[in-house]
Amino acid sequence: MDTLNRTKHTQESMRLAGISSMATRKLLLELAQAYRETSGIEVLIESVGGVDALRRVQSGEPFDFVVLAADAIAVLIAGGQVAADSRTDLVLSRVAIGVRTGCERPDVNSEAALRHAVLAARTLGYSTGPSGTALLKLFERWGIGDTVRDRLVQAPPGVPVGQLVASGEIELGFQQYSEMMDVPGLAILASMPPGTEIISTFTAAICTASKQPAAARALLDFMSSSERAEIKRRHGMEAA
Repeated sequence: MDTLNRTKHTQESMRLAGISSMATRKLLLELAQAYRETSGIEVLIESVGGVDALRRVQSGEPFDFVVLAADAIAVLIAGGQVAADSRTDLVLSRVAIGVRTGCERPDVNSEAALRHAVLAARTLGYSTGPSGTALLKLFERWGIGDTVRDRLVQAPPGVPVGQLVASGEIELGFQQYSEMMDVPGLAILASMPPGTEIISTFTAAICTASKQPAAARALLDFMSSSERAEIKRRHGMEAA
């Protein structure tokens, strides 16, 4: 086998394994496929709840890379589970607001209107992770944390808030737009209005457990390239 064919064979037999939270699942699947077509390298990505993904990387599972909210990547850097110099911001993801299709669509287009809609809702859905934490802080800032506490429903890790809204379990749901779009039975009202925006940065990093960090670096460079901006917009996110 000549050198050129040997290199091609090596690339086609190489696999990179990653883990991510659910918010970027569909985006990463498309990026992985695009990279496979470009490089011949297969990229396998397991998408789970963000808390679970963080725990598994912390436990030393042999992933080549991880994609999580920026604050979770910072935790992994501090713990030595990912290489600090490999940190790569990929996308900005906004939280949106949804109701069940066919139900009344409350006004959420201003901070005052959203506060009124929250107080009027029988149940409020939010997710695990930084976006859910930010939402609870918003309720506290409004002075209604105690008022709505008994109405709060936190979606289990890996379960989209939109799914619970579509089933009727939650009246008013909040989650990353990328996780709400295309959920059957869910109507997205809008992103969070001015003054209440919740925007998460999703970041990739190379795991110190990886035995092929150079190949993982090439993948992250591909994913963060400006040439991938349109793919990111198509999945409801903005290039970081």
